[in-house]
Amino acid sequence: MDKDRIKGSAQEAKGKVKEVAGKITGDAKLESEGKADKTGGKVRNAFGGLKDTLRGK
Repeated sequence: MDKDRIKGSAQEAKGKVKEVAGKITGDAKLESEGKADKTGGKVRNAFGGLKDTLRGK
């Protein structure tokens, strides 16, 4: 498993927590930061998956 996939998954989880916390507290900025982190994590995870595929893992 590529390190980008691991970091991407962690970033996605962090984003989800921030998004939920923003919804609960009514903090639109925190919620949008969470969505951005989550999206960035998905992209990084996908990139890591592509690297794994190219390596044949």
